[in-house]
Amino acid sequence: MLKKLFGKNITEESFVSPVNGRVVPLEEVPDPVFAEKMMGDGIAIEPSDETIVSPIDAEVVQVFETKHAIGLKTQMGLELLLHIGLDTVNLKGEGFETFVKAGDKVSAGDKLVTFEKAFIEANAKSSITPVIITNYEASEYTLEALYPDQAIAGETQIFQVKKK
Repeated sequence: MLKKLFGKNITEESFVSPVNGRVVPLEEVPDPVFAEKMMGDGIAIEPSDETIVSPIDAEVVQVFETKHAIGLKTQMGLELLLHIGLDTVNLKGEGFETFVKAGDKVSAGDKLVTFEKAFIEANAKSSITPVIITNYEASEYTLEALYPDQAIAGETQIFQVKKK
């Protein structure tokens, strides 16, 4: 009850690109787990550089041991997965460097991870980076994806989620 009286009632959040690159629909990701939205809804980015930043003000809830993915929780309670590349878990952390840990609070644009794009493209399926809301429920939220030709990390809005 106190949360209802004093807590923020956030009903809408905007997400910026976590990496410079081209924004593409999830359906174009060459992996059925992402393309068929089995993990949730969102977008993907074909990166043109090697730095991943936070797409929103959030709390870091998980940094995968293999450094290829980071989980964030937004103020609205959305759980976001940033997954750098496809089949990159098999690299066992090689080619990645993380700059945050679970429990850290981050702002949109804060550096989270750097990765060696050429190494990933040579040793994994792809460097495409899905940005997924893992607790997305179409009955509770609407997601409006934007597809700019080129997105700038920490600046270009890529999608917006509104609570119904």
